[in-house]
Amino acid sequence: MGRLRLRTFVAVLLDDATRQRVAALRDEFASLAPDVKWVEPENLHVTMLFLGEVDAVDLVDVCRAVRDACGQHAPMELTLGGVGCFPNERRPKVIWAGIEQGREALVTLHRALEEPLLKLGAYRREEREFTPHVTLGRARGGEVSTSLRQQLKRVRDWQGGRFEVAALHVMSSELTPKGPRYSVVSQELLSG
Repeated sequence: MGRLRLRTFVAVLLDDATRQRVAALRDEFASLAPDVKWVEPENLHVTMLFLGEVDAVDLVDVCRAVRDACGQHAPMELTLGGVGCFPNERRPKVIWAGIEQGREALVTLHRALEEPLLKLGAYRREEREFTPHVTLGRARGGEVSTSLRQQLKRVRDWQGGRFEVAALHVMSSELTPKGPRYSVVSQELLSG
């Protein structure tokens, strides 16, 4: 029998008010692009690191590494602002809401998480630079409607307000036919 492996990531969770503001933005787009897989409101978050499949027995070490990194960083205030696409607006694969204030603090925290998780073998460094964001949706075919592209331009300077971040969460993700179902594995307080 194989070992239990969990699809795992480290995230900043949004508070309820922030999640509602981001979900309202997402809803503005959803009617314009039914071919895009829109993130369910309860799943909106900022992914710090995606670890992929992690052996359940290794999760204790992963959580400890996240706790140690969080112990070196203070709670922070983030401001959501701006809307964009990866890789670009012409052929978007990911539609996102950005982080304005607090962006550098998140990048610094991301770097602090990378090294211990690389040493554990629980993470592979990504080739692209870490860009903190909240994923709103993923385009399936790479082509989106003209109306969606126009709406993206209209709300490019969207402002989503501020929220406090006091912890990071190690999360597991179970893929289901209705979409991913997330569970909190651990909450690690920013206490530096």
